[in-house]
Amino acid sequence: MNNQEIAKKVIDALGGRENVNSVAHCATRLRVMVKDEGKINKEVIENLEKVQGAFFNSGQYQIIFGTGTVNKMYDEVVALGLPTSSKDDMKAEAAKQGNWFQRAIRTFGDVFVPIIPVIVATGLFMGVRGLLTALGMTLPADVTTYTQILTDTAFIILPGLVVWSTFRVFGGNPAVGIVLGMMLVSGSLPNAWAVASGGEVTAMNFFGFIPVVGLQGSVLPAFIIGVVGAKFEKAVRKVVPDVIDLLVTPFVTLLVMSILGLFVIGPVFHVVENYILIATKAILSLPFGLGGFLIGGVHQLIVVSGVHHIFNLLEVQLLAADHANPFNAIITAAMTAQGAATVAVGVKTKNPKLKTLAFPAALSAFLGITEPAIFGVNLRFRKPFFLSLIAGAIGGGLASILGLAGTGNGITIIPGTMLYIGNGQLAQYLLMVAVSFALGFALTYMFGYEDEKEVASEVATERLVQEETTGNIPATLQNETLVTPIVGDVVALADVNDPVFSSGAMGQGIAVKPSQGVVYAPADAEVSIAFPTGHAFGLKTTDGAEVLIHVGIDTVSMNGEGFEAKVAQGDKVKAGDVLGTFDSNKIAAAGLDDTTMVIVTNTADYASVAPVATGSVAKGDAVIEVKI
Repeated sequence: MNNQEIAKKVIDALGGRENVNSVAHCATRLRVMVKDEGKINKEVIENLEKVQGAFFNSGQYQIIFGTGTVNKMYDEVVALGLPTSSKDDMKAEAAKQGNWFQRAIRTFGDVFVPIIPVIVATGLFMGVRGLLTALGMTLPADVTTYTQILTDTAFIILPGLVVWSTFRVFGGNPAVGIVLGMMLVSGSLPNAWAVASGGEVTAMNFFGFIPVVGLQGSVLPAFIIGVVGAKFEKAVRKVVPDVIDLLVTPFVTLLVMSILGLFVIGPVFHVVENYILIATKAILSLPFGLGGFLIGGVHQLIVVSGVHHIFNLLEVQLLAADHANPFNAIITAAMTAQGAATVAVGVKTKNPKLKTLAFPAALSAFLGITEPAIFGVNLRFRKPFFLSLIAGAIGGGLASILGLAGTGNGITIIPGTMLYIGNGQLAQYLLMVAVSFALGFALTYMFGYEDEKEVASEVATERLVQEETTGNIPATLQNETLVTPIVGDVVALADVNDPVFSSGAMGQGIAVKPSQGVVYAPADAEVSIAFPTGHAFGLKTTDGAEVLIHVGIDTVSMNGEGFEAKVAQGDKVKAGDVLGTFDSNKIAAAGLDDTTMVIVTNTADYASVAPVATGSVAKGDAVIEVKI
């Protein structure tokens, strides 16, 4: 099947030209904005020749073709009438996708995801302090005070963090937002926790009838204040002359929003927040582990829907109120079952391409990111996904019965163990993870997946036919060692914030966080692809390895700004020759990540493709070994 025929089938499977709003591409993927996801025949697309996988992400249907091929497929679908779009246009359009609820939850995610790292760190500090206590250590008073600073500060100033992040998301001045948020927890106000404890501290009565306390630990009131405040600031800025904007806009915004926040929005939504918290705790405390069973069973379905960020709000509320997060263990059960189902597919299949995809996707799940496992493997074959939901439900029920509750949020499964070391629940946590894994693996292995027969022989036959008809006999592959094309710090591929690379769908390799803006050739090779944007290069080494060097994540959207290619397609290069340059500062200014991926895209042709570098790498250092 030639590229034009594949392109026609892609368009038909997308629901026809009339179902496509726009199409764009990056170094590996065709990115399609569709009008109706339900009209896509995903099974047909995933099984088309040259398609290496497909999934939805950020409102886009992304079809993985791989380097070189994606350019040709893009040209073909555009020639057949699909409308084009820039990457920025696609992002703007993606933000409009879904119903009002989905858009609202996506906004929750945008607000709370930047805050999660400090909550994770606080939870780990709690774990360490609990561990020391469990070991019978008596800490000096000054050390105890220091540990309280580590564990309590993030929750005391939580409204400040929430208002700051909300201002950032809704287009306000984040500096104004954080000051407004800190006003809500000013030391001049009665501490909310001290008032709630029923001691001598009582609420202040403003104007004789409005009870006011600080909003320590509050989440929802701070979010609403941030939304209203950001919109109010933008409205003020529109009517204030530029010459006095610097003085008037922050003054008016802080004055009006502090009054609304302390006397209206804060008290009202603090009551709403308490009711949400009561309802959440009621579900979690259902008898016989029913709350955990329910949440564990639907969590990964919620991930597929894209509205799982609602759990961030609930988890932060629970942590602020009780310093304990039952959701974490239940979610861990669901994610463990998802990863286990992927492992079962990888173990059972004889398809080398699927094995190469399944095991890295499972590792990603066990490190806390299940999207590669869901979209790359389990949903593709359906049964593994739904059987993993059953296993996740049982594991979640067990978590509730055992009373598991982490000391933080944002990390699960392997890294999540840190949240249970200090609270005396590590053994129960490991039991729950083991049960969830065993169920997810066993159910999928026995009932969820039947290998596609003769896949390996079909692939081999197809290659032989191509060789016979074209006379293009590939050179015999050789063992070789690739040197780093980027100077910087090595990052595990599974930690890259892009499921196509982190799942191993494109092949195995490494990533590097650059400290210099130069791309070098990793071996003697021919340049098979040199993107005019300068952000990615494809090479075929003299020993047969096909290597993709992709500078940054989603940097295709920069349209070459900050990049300069020094080679062209067809050029012969020696190891260490300069392929191009880039400016990490401009990548950061565009809001993008400059982590650079080095991928052996013909991984399936080798017995082993293994990273051999850790820490910092300098020019000429070995980073990947490939063995036949």
